[in-house]
Parts: sequence; C-alpha cells; structure tokens
Amino acid sequence: MSSAGRVRFVPSGRPRARLAPRRVGILGGSFNPAHEGHLEISRTALRRLGLDEVWWLVSPQNPLKPVAGMASLEERVRSARTLARDPRIRVTAMEQDLRTRYTADTLAALQRRFPKVRFVWLMGADNLSDISRWERWTQIFHGMPVAVLARPTYSLKSLAAKAARRFGRFRIPEKAARTLPERRPPAWVFVVGRLNPLSATAIRQARGSKRR
Repeated sequence: MSSAGRVRFVPSGRPRARLAPRRVGILGGSFNPAHEGHLEISRTALRRLGLDEVWWLVSPQNPLKPVAGMASLEERVRSARTLARDPRIRVTAMEQDLRTRYTADTLAALQRRFPKVRFVWLMGADNLSDISRWERWTQIFHGMPVAVLARPTYSLKSLAAKAARRFGRFRIPEKAARTLPERRPPAWVFVVGRLNPLSATAIRQARGSKRR
C-alpha cells in the first residue's frame, strides 16, 4: 500500500443512538495548497450553520484540473493538516479509499458509510458558478444540503449562474442557515462572511515567481 493509501480518516466521536446526530460540513478540493481562505470558509460554516465539524476532503485528482502542477496527494494532505489548526477541522484523503472520482459518487458513498451523520456540502461561490460542468452535478443538490460561501468577485456572478437558477426555489434565507443540516434536499443557502481574496492559483503563481 502506498503512503497515500495510508492517509485515512476515521472520525472520532461517532454518533450514538441516544445523542443528536452530528452535523458535518464537507469541503472538497485539491488543496493545492491549502490556504487561509479554506480556513475562513470552514470557520464561517461552523459558526453560521451550527456544525460540529468540517471535513476537508483532499481529492487525489480533480477531473477538471490538469495533472501538471498538481502536488502529490501526500504533500497536499500534509499542507492541509499543517494549516488546519482548529480541532473541529479534520483532514482526510478518504476519496482514495472510497475509490470514487466524482463528487456526486463521493458524497453518496459517505452517506452510506456514515448514515447517522447529517452532512452538508460546502463550496465557495466560485464553484457555484462552475458546478454545472461537474459530472451529474444535479445529483449533488438532490443528495445533500448545500451551503455556498461568498468569495470576492464571484458572488453576483454565481447567483446568476445555471445552478443557482435551476435550484432557485430551493434556496433558503441566510437567516435560516442553522436549519440547513436538518433539511431534506434539495435545499441550499448562500452565506456571506468575511471575503478572503486568497486562491490556491495565486499562491502557486507567487511561489513560482519567487523561485525565478
């Protein structure tokens, strides 16, 4: 087994029958590298949605992103774990163990593996703009509540995008965000928090210019 294969995650405090189900946000991505924007999205989601935890799901390889310039899975998991200093944020490469490639399949597999956890899919507003390009993207909205976190320059564009229009009648008011984990999908909310302009692309470009 490769070292990436050993990057596993078993959540602590699995829910018991007599306790309320845990409310967990899933933030997927390449994390190439992880940055403060990921932290701010996670902490905003924890606070505004009343989540118990956020799991960072580090993707082995995003089908829509080039392999060139992608750090190894081990390096990206290490980067994310170094940054995720909040004990409520847990880093996992579980997609490799689940043997899933597309988000829709990964989320369905997580729900089967943890049937008592109330999951919410988290994404930045930039992903809401692009999600209609994802494989079986409507299945994501129909399978799990979705929280969209505002990102600089993307917010207005994302709310006019195909996904927001298609599922517009299922959007709940931001003031009801804490009820999202309890809602039956499709249900989604747009949450405005502190807008961090950082992106993994900008960080990689800055690192590259320093090496020249």
